[in-house]
Amino acid sequence: MSFNRVEEESFSTTFDIGSLPKHYEFNEFISDEDVESDRDDLPRLVLMGLRGSGKTSIQKVVFQKMSPNETLFIGSNNSMLKDVVNNSAFVNFQICDFPGHFDFTDSEYDVQSILQGCQSLVFVIDAQDAIASALNRLHSVVTKAYKINKNIKFEVFIHKVDGLTEDTKMETQREIHQRANDDLVDSGDEQKIYISFHLTSIYDHSIFEAFSRVVQKMIPHYATLENFLNIIIQTSGIEKAFLYDVKTKIYVATDSSPVDIQSYELCCDMIDVVIDLSNIYGMGQNPGLMNDPAFDDQSSSLIKLNNGTILYLREVCSFLALVCILREDNFEKQRIIDYNFVILRKGIHKLFELKDKEKESIESRNPPSFK
Repeated sequence: MSFNRVEEESFSTTFDIGSLPKHYEFNEFISDEDVESDRDDLPRLVLMGLRGSGKTSIQKVVFQKMSPNETLFIGSNNSMLKDVVNNSAFVNFQICDFPGHFDFTDSEYDVQSILQGCQSLVFVIDAQDAIASALNRLHSVVTKAYKINKNIKFEVFIHKVDGLTEDTKMETQREIHQRANDDLVDSGDEQKIYISFHLTSIYDHSIFEAFSRVVQKMIPHYATLENFLNIIIQTSGIEKAFLYDVKTKIYVATDSSPVDIQSYELCCDMIDVVIDLSNIYGMGQNPGLMNDPAFDDQSSSLIKLNNGTILYLREVCSFLALVCILREDNFEKQRIIDYNFVILRKGIHKLFELKDKEKESIESRNPPSFK
């Protein structure tokens, strides 16, 4: 593996670009007020499922970087938990984690208000527990939520599949998919409600890959990002490109070609290696400061695999990294790849500016009210 710093005199921007160490919490694109858990103006993601299905563990592992083994000591939550995920301009939403005993008729929860602002509802099913009970609750939740908000995207995580064989995984997924759709047919909702299914475990990368697909559906500019990546792979001889949120290892965008889970895992591991090396050996402008990011806009990483494949990482900004997979022969055109990357980075920053203008426009039409 080589760890490089690349000169780019031609690129300039008004943004202060640089990646953050794991302990570094400042985010230049998120204001301080965004850390409040009661932000009703943020997109909302709702987690539901039976008690013990693993909802809270998923949230802790993906968004709070908790070790999977530590989640064994997490008890079941008896009340709704709210948290704000504000890693980047794209991964920026509120999570509402409902307890397993939640009931739509319970006056303790303002379900109507919560679901009206919900963009995605993730229902977690324990693949090693009573599936029939979970499916009954899933049908009840989905049909009632759809009546409140017809724009909700429904996702089912078939969770804890790490203890199952490959054949059992496929059979469990087929059974849950079939029975869930049969329930919708019986209630006459099969033409209205679409549910996506994902096999997940906190002990491998499957939970991050599943959440990547969930988050992508919540990004208004996803089609633009996908188009950017399609162009760069076509013009640079790249086979696959991922745009990663560095902190969570969620890929906020990828090109339109199918995602191979092994390629995704390799890219995730590369990000871990690069950040760890940057924190240990990188030299920022003020090495004595813990919050001085050594991994900045001049940093890159190149890993050559023994099968002739190259992994190439470049920083896009403080929270995004572009990771490319290509053949070693095509990397002879590195200068072209680097030039195209600069153009890509400029395009993404223009999206940030557009997002800021949209926010200012909304705020000007809806000024805050004071009591």
